[in-house]
Amino acid sequence: MSPGRSRTALGSRAAPFIVVTGLSGAGKSHALRALEDLGYFCVDNLPIALIPTFADLILSARGPERRNAAVVVDVREGRALARFPGVYRRLKQRVGRRIRLVFLEASDIAILRRFSETRRPHPLGIDQSLAEGIGEERRLLLPIRRLADQVVDTSSLTVHELRRRILESAGGAESVTPLIVTLESFGFRRGVPPDADLVFDVRFLPNPNFVPSLRRFSGRHARVARYVMRSRTAKRFLKLTTRLLKFLLPQYIAEGKTYLTIGIGCTGGRHRSVAIAEALARALKGFRGIELRVRHRDALEE
Repeated sequence: MSPGRSRTALGSRAAPFIVVTGLSGAGKSHALRALEDLGYFCVDNLPIALIPTFADLILSARGPERRNAAVVVDVREGRALARFPGVYRRLKQRVGRRIRLVFLEASDIAILRRFSETRRPHPLGIDQSLAEGIGEERRLLLPIRRLADQVVDTSSLTVHELRRRILESAGGAESVTPLIVTLESFGFRRGVPPDADLVFDVRFLPNPNFVPSLRRFSGRHARVARYVMRSRTAKRFLKLTTRLLKFLLPQYIAEGKTYLTIGIGCTGGRHRSVAIAEALARALKGFRGIELRVRHRDALEE
């Protein structure tokens, strides 16, 4: 069992209870991790006899105890797997659209390749070949596949594409986890932040450190910001960098990236980098699909 992170608001179409099933090697573990990121409480390989009780507890909860949940059901259940179709039908009749069954599958070639790469044993391949185990698993899961609300063929999907499909299935596009974007100012004299994905060097801009009346203030001070941004070079840099980031951010979101740290550096990390980070934050405010944060590593509070 693993409690999911709950920082994402779920859409109004989110199914409160999801059953993930399908072929071994089709991506059930990746699907479960995607649902955890969406805030679902996830249980892998919950005994089928306990599913109705668990679903009732989840669906009847109110107030702060209320949360969505997902379970994985597969051939590890052994002989009990044959009882799942009847259990699911009865549960579906009682709760309707509040429960959803997602079935993951892939071609034999894709599954053979994945097991070869990971060197994991197939749950039905102990006393028979891998190909025979895959064939038997398809036969055993066929009655469950027929009940599925959604069948996802993962043969040609990347991990990120599968994640996106699962998130959309769970709650619609509105519920996709936002990209956490951190704008971090810093001084090169103390080194580049180790978590920086992108780094912009703004040491070419006018330096307020050489102006006695500005030296003691950080780039958050209005007078320092005006001094840094008054040049045509600074204005053009801000315009071009904003355009670049507005192009890049949707690409990172589509790829399934969760965190993006953008470093903006000057010599000491107190004036120019701070002013530019604050200006970029204003320019990107309200950009769809991101959660924006600003951090000034080396700036002192004035």
